[in-house]
Amino acid sequence: MTAATSGDLLDLVDKVVGWAGAGEQIEAVAVRGTDTEIRVYDGEIESLSSAQSQGVGIRVVHDGRQGFAYAATFEPTILAEALAEARDNATFATVDEFQLLAEPDGVPVPELDLYRASLTTCPTDRKIDLALELERAVVALDPRIVGFESTDYADTRFEGAIASTTGIRNAGAETSAFLSTYVMAGHHDETRTGFGFSVGREPADLDPERAAADAVSRATRLLGAAKPPSERLTVVLDPWVTAQFLGIIGSILDGESVLKGRSLFADRLGEVVASPLLTLIDDPTDPRAFTATDTDGEGLACRRNVLLEDGVLRQYLHNAYTARRAGTVSTGSAVRGSFKGLPGVGVQAVSLLPGTATQAELIASVPNGVLVQDVAGLHSGVNPVSGDFSTGADGLRIRHGEVAEPLAEFTLGSTLQRMLLDVSAVGADLEWLPMSASGVSLVIHDVTVSGT
Repeated sequence: MTAATSGDLLDLVDKVVGWAGAGEQIEAVAVRGTDTEIRVYDGEIESLSSAQSQGVGIRVVHDGRQGFAYAATFEPTILAEALAEARDNATFATVDEFQLLAEPDGVPVPELDLYRASLTTCPTDRKIDLALELERAVVALDPRIVGFESTDYADTRFEGAIASTTGIRNAGAETSAFLSTYVMAGHHDETRTGFGFSVGREPADLDPERAAADAVSRATRLLGAAKPPSERLTVVLDPWVTAQFLGIIGSILDGESVLKGRSLFADRLGEVVASPLLTLIDDPTDPRAFTATDTDGEGLACRRNVLLEDGVLRQYLHNAYTARRAGTVSTGSAVRGSFKGLPGVGVQAVSLLPGTATQAELIASVPNGVLVQDVAGLHSGVNPVSGDFSTGADGLRIRHGEVAEPLAEFTLGSTLQRMLLDVSAVGADLEWLPMSASGVSLVIHDVTVSGT
């Protein structure tokens, strides 16, 4: 969240917290928001929806037992009933000495500019026009575009407040918007797909022309693709692919995974786990990140956390609970999907410190390799404990430092540990994506490519 005019929500959570009994901790989270989704097809509106939501989540901790309940309304009598239900749920919970609410830790809440009032005043017609502009731009770029899987505009306006008996008290608002398209390019009996997108805080930030160009390029350059021979070679990961790997690596650097023995990085603080070229940062206070925010899911100030520094594992991410169990302090990394759930722990805006070379310069340094444009099924293909992974991929052959023929339906296989250690170059092309990870081009040696 970021500073905004959500005073009524703050008053509401203050009221709920004020109902706490003796020896009882209460946390209340109130949110409201509006989501707009528009899909167009062949110059017409295929679907349009605008949904409003609001609600309050209430967490109660008493004598080491935690209970939770929520209400999709701000009506006081219903909130009182939800509090009673949370109290009742706590009686069935197992006693846990570490189960306490987050407490203020003295880290100041950063001032981030994440709210655009213009989003709320932008006419729906203009939002529709952006999606239609994107579709028209795609069609105009290349006659080989034969259709669309989807072309969408979406935006979100979010307001929230959190308060607790331990002294947490914050409120704020954020906005976001994005355009995306998935296109189909065809030649004879062959069809390939590609995607493009543009993200921002308001409609004026969006760039239909760039999204169109990216989608068309990704689809058309794969026409005529064939499976490569199986071999071990150097790969260059496109920023979109790198971001997906970073999301997985971040997910096994959180305190819960480590404490449960579900992380290949458990008990390795201070060890070299990656190439010295890699510094991995989770920084939701960077306003350029699509998922930037100033407070975490427990109301603590977000902060810049360095996970890997020059290849050395420096820290794990923690919320209040995992920090207590690990004997450390929260890193402001509590994540909450909605007011309907309890906070977990995880990355919020993870990225690599970029290098100095463009993707073209990185490719020029590779005599024999593959530019990996996209992967499929990565999350299901990774073992977070062993680090083994296998994922389907598409891309382009690199021959003598130049991009050559397109490749499709091959498999990348290695381990996360080996991949991190074998990074030989990091690109300067840091790209902010509509997810909790940003991307950058990476050159990785000795990766198994399985094809024919």
